[in-house]
Amino acid sequence: MPVWLSEQDVRAVLSLPELIDAMESALAAFSTGKVDQPVRTAIEVHDRTFFASMPAYDGAHGILGAKLVTVYPENAARGLHTHLAAISLFDAETGELTAVMDGRYITELRTAAASAVSVRHLGREDAAILAILGSGVQARSHLEALQLVRPFREIRAWSPTPEHLRRFAVGPVQPAGSAAEAVRGADVILIATSAVTPAIDNAWVADGAHVIAIGACRPSQREIDAALVARSALFVDSRAAAVKESGDVIPHGAGHIRAELGEVVCGQKPGRRSATEVTLYKSLGLAIEDLTAAALVYRRAKEQGSGQTVNL
Repeated sequence: MPVWLSEQDVRAVLSLPELIDAMESALAAFSTGKVDQPVRTAIEVHDRTFFASMPAYDGAHGILGAKLVTVYPENAARGLHTHLAAISLFDAETGELTAVMDGRYITELRTAAASAVSVRHLGREDAAILAILGSGVQARSHLEALQLVRPFREIRAWSPTPEHLRRFAVGPVQPAGSAAEAVRGADVILIATSAVTPAIDNAWVADGAHVIAIGACRPSQREIDAALVARSALFVDSRAAAVKESGDVIPHGAGHIRAELGEVVCGQKPGRRSATEVTLYKSLGLAIEDLTAAALVYRRAKEQGSGQTVNL
C-alpha cells in the first residue's frame, strides 16, 4: 500500500546538506540524458496563475513519478502559500503507486538546494557578500542553503514589502534601503521576488558577480534587465524549458545559453571563465529535482517508519 507523507513528515526527514548533493546528482543525470522528462505542461487559470504537471523518469535510480503544482500569487492576500504541490512516486518496475506526499516544502527546499549547486560551481571561491532581493519563503530557504556553500561575511536584503523585510533582516542579515543598495558590490545576488518585470538593473551588478534568478517562469514574465542577460554568461537548468518558458531567455535565443548547470557539474561544458565574468543562473525547476528529493524523503521515511499507509 502507498504511503501518505504530510509536510510535517517531509520536514522531519529532509536534510538540506544532503539535498544539495542530491540536486547536484539530479542535474548531472538530466544533462547527460539519463532522465526522460518533458517540459512541464501548464494550464493558465488566469493572469500569472497556473496549474502544471511535471513528470519524469530516471531508470538508473529507479525514480518514476510526477509533481502537480499550482501557482496562485493572489494567495498571499489570503494568508495561503502562493505555490502548492503534491508529488506521487511509483515503483519503476511494477508501476505501482508507492507514495503521495506534500510537494510545497520539497519545491521550496530543492529550489534553494539547486541554487546552492550553482554557487558551488559558478560563484567565485572568494565570494563574501550575498544580496537577497525578496523576503519570503524562497529568500529564507536560500539564506540557509547558500551559506552552506560559501562563508559570506556580509548579507544584505531588500524587499518591496517593508514589513516583511523587517521580519527577515535579523541576525546576520542587514536591511538595504533599496534594491540597488543591496546589489551594488555583491558577489552573489539572489532574485527571490514575485516580480514579472525586471527587479534588477545591469548597472548595479559588479564584475565577477553570480546572479541567481528563480522566478518569472512564463514567457510573458521578466525579472532580469535584458542588458544584464546579454552581459552575462547564461546558465540554465534545462535548455528546452528555458527557450519555451522563460521570458528572460527567449528574446536572447538558445545560442546565448552557455550550458545547462548539469553539464558544468559533470564537466561537459565550461562554467565561469574568469574572476571578472558575470554568471547568471536562470532556474525554472526540473521535475527530476522534485522526484529525486521525493525519493530521498520516501527512503528516509521508510527507515524511520513515518507517514501513513493508505488503502486505495
